Amino acid sequence: MAPKICVLTSVHPALDVRIFHKECRSLARAGYSVTLISPIDNNREIDGITVRAFPKYSSRTQRLIRGVAEMYRAAKREKADIYHFHDPELIPVGLILRCQGKQVVYDIHEDLPKTICYKDYIPRWLKLPLQIVLGMVEEWASCLMSGVIAATKPIAERFTKTRNVAVVHNYPLLEEFANVKTMDRESNDYIAYVGARITPGRGAFEMVEAMALLPPSDGIQLRLAGSIDPSLCERLSKLRGWNRIVHLGVLSRGEVVGMLQKARAGIVLLHPEPNYLNAQPVKLFEYMLAGIPVVASDFPVWRNIIEECGCGLLVNPLDPSAIARAIEYICNHPSEAAEMGRRGQAAVNSRYNWTIEERSLLKFYEKLAGPAPAVISAQIGARA
Repeated sequence: MAPKICVLTSVHPALDVRIFHKECRSLARAGYSVTLISPIDNNREIDGITVRAFPKYSSRTQRLIRGVAEMYRAAKREKADIYHFHDPELIPVGLILRCQGKQVVYDIHEDLPKTICYKDYIPRWLKLPLQIVLGMVEEWASCLMSGVIAATKPIAERFTKTRNVAVVHNYPLLEEFANVKTMDRESNDYIAYVGARITPGRGAFEMVEAMALLPPSDGIQLRLAGSIDPSLCERLSKLRGWNRIVHLGVLSRGEVVGMLQKARAGIVLLHPEPNYLNAQPVKLFEYMLAGIPVVASDFPVWRNIIEECGCGLLVNPLDPSAIARAIEYICNHPSEAAEMGRRGQAAVNSRYNWTIEERSLLKFYEKLAGPAPAVISAQIGARA
């Protein structure tokens, strides 16, 4: 019988790209029995994966107290061989399951202690001590887990005392962009931003202010895909560049691909906050895979990627004038922009893609559960 993996998230949506479309589907294809417990209205079967409904709590406090208890009960009912959780708030669930002899994997998407500094709901005086305590707790708890999966190498380097650590980058799915056609984008009138959320720390104000500095005659718009808090949207709408913004809301994956296929460029302007400096946002690589040049924050990690590939321009993300100049350069040099796009696309196809990262995920699971069921089946078939 195939080992049963139960994936847990109390925060991310059921069809989260990293959790469901990448990791769960890769594990299911490898022959594992996969169940996902996540915030969704009804139980269902999707692509051979059993998805169990988990309540959507109205407040963070409810989720941290009632949600953690409910997640443990739901996980226990599954009687899985391996539990794979994605949210720091579920560390207590993971520890209890470990005490009961279960194999437990902690999947870390971001550097938790470094996220504290920009969380507005945490009092300023509490941020530093909370950052220290959370870092200590996370590192201690990771040593008790069966293994840790980190989304970037800098995150993995924090867990030197954990015996089984794998880096599984959140790179794009090649098949999502398989039908993207190379086209003449010179006649198109927009650049793109794609993200789950649009926030000040992700360059919301600078993007709008930069648009106000572009020549009015060029007609270039900025199309935003992602959710915006209503209060932030109201503040942004009062800026001079807002008349060149088209907010599309949250798009489906197919709509994201269609949007990027026709864009002149993609922008990713994270602020130089501790958690962002070493981040590798998937939108950067999706822009590259779509064959469009990027305008990105000039961080050392990103500089290494973008300069090596020759796929875009680096800017100070806090300087709307620099952002506007980069956008204008790309729009005024279409042949060079097209070459940037082609180079970025080639780099993702050869290096920065989920097909490669999937191997790291399955190798990690092989340490926990032995060869994947699909591999065993193939070996038996070959011997027969």
